[in-house]
Amino acid sequence: MKNKILKKVVAILVGISFITPFFTQIKAAETDAVLENIQKKGKLTIGLSADYPPYEFHATVDGKDKVVGADVSMGEKIAKDLGVELVVEELGFDALLGSMKTGKVDLIISGMSPTPERQKEVNFTDPYIRIQQKVLIRKTDAEKYKNITDFNGKKVAAQKQTTQEALAQNELVGSTVVSLQKVTDVVLNLQNNKVDGAVIEGPVAEAYALQNPQLMVSDITFADGESDMAIAVSKDAPALLAKVNETVKEINDQNLMETYKQEAAQYMFHDDSSFLEKYGMNYVKGAGYTIFLAFVGVLFGALLGTLLALMKLSQTKVFRWIAAIYIEYVRGTPLLVQIFLVYFGSAALNLELNALTAGCIALFLNSGAYVAEIIRAGIQAVNKGQLEAARSLGMTQQQSMKKIILPQAIKNILPALGNEFVTVIKESSVVSVIGVSELMFQAGVVQGASFKPFLPIVLVSIVYFILTFTLSRVIGVAERRMSSSD
Repeated sequence: MKNKILKKVVAILVGISFITPFFTQIKAAETDAVLENIQKKGKLTIGLSADYPPYEFHATVDGKDKVVGADVSMGEKIAKDLGVELVVEELGFDALLGSMKTGKVDLIISGMSPTPERQKEVNFTDPYIRIQQKVLIRKTDAEKYKNITDFNGKKVAAQKQTTQEALAQNELVGSTVVSLQKVTDVVLNLQNNKVDGAVIEGPVAEAYALQNPQLMVSDITFADGESDMAIAVSKDAPALLAKVNETVKEINDQNLMETYKQEAAQYMFHDDSSFLEKYGMNYVKGAGYTIFLAFVGVLFGALLGTLLALMKLSQTKVFRWIAAIYIEYVRGTPLLVQIFLVYFGSAALNLELNALTAGCIALFLNSGAYVAEIIRAGIQAVNKGQLEAARSLGMTQQQSMKKIILPQAIKNILPALGNEFVTVIKESSVVSVIGVSELMFQAGVVQGASFKPFLPIVLVSIVYFILTFTLSRVIGVAERRMSSSD
């Protein structure tokens, strides 16, 4: 009897051991770490490049600037189905995949096609739209470019790291492909005769042709000109992929994408306000961020630079080497690289830095290296007899530096520090690649919303000039007042 009971227990345990992995797999398929994090935060963050009407672009909604478009509407539908709030993270198109790999965004909804190269890095949902690639040309060249072979020896523009770029390289044989950051840059180059054609998705090309009477969509067709748009999802999020695919299926079954595009068209063409009335606040907002970035960059850069300068002048060899290595490394690498290192590298250290914080940190780390050399030169310019006299009066090295040397050095380095402030104001434009809303970012916003690639750049150049010219005059006044005591 006991043996029979024992055999039954063993049989039940064996059965459970086989069934448990099956249920575990089902449970694992229902959720994943990315989906759990989204539900925990109550927010779904999508990454996009908002220069692609009618899919994603900026518009004034109820008096406020907002990213709208068909892709954004789809993102709202996905967030609603997941029971969370939608957050839009705007970045340069070539920074989107990096943002997903480092956990900055949960989904990429930005007119992205699932190419083999991208599929190695991320998963893609089922396609939500199929589009035809077109070549945008100037109307004066209508008879000149009727076939893909007509671009032999010509320049053709396309957005960097896109399907259009690959298509231009593969099918427009003999042409030189100019790869640019934004679609607005592509159109601007075409308008100003820098290139002879622009490879752009059909609906986007038609939108620009409607707004600009000088441009037209050519009848040129590509052999591989049709491509699918899909949503990029992390490879670590199979459950999220399954849930998003459910929403995509519903959107396709109900043909909601056409509705989303019609809604986007209302924001593209309905407003008759003047240019400055519509976009003036964009420049005010951008100028505010630019001044803030420059102030933080120079203020903390000056503190870091002072520390590095004293370390480089120190008698301790270790301090001198640390300062020298830091200064040479920062001065020997582009600011753009440093911004990406801070923004994406912070995720590797489990630090949640938003774009503005990362931009400020990158700017003051960069500025600190240059300020260090300015301060070092200023200190060394003070006559050595000053330090010797102070020490002979019984002052310590620290007291001598604080009360005698540094006050004189500041007077010497003020013009150079002022130039550094002006430089940081201009260099802050680079942080636009990670979505900080400074002046160049806002210029891109206005370009995408207004379909005017050139005018926004002219206006932003004027704002930059006003800022730098005013600052130069203020520094000049301070310099003259300090020199009056000589």
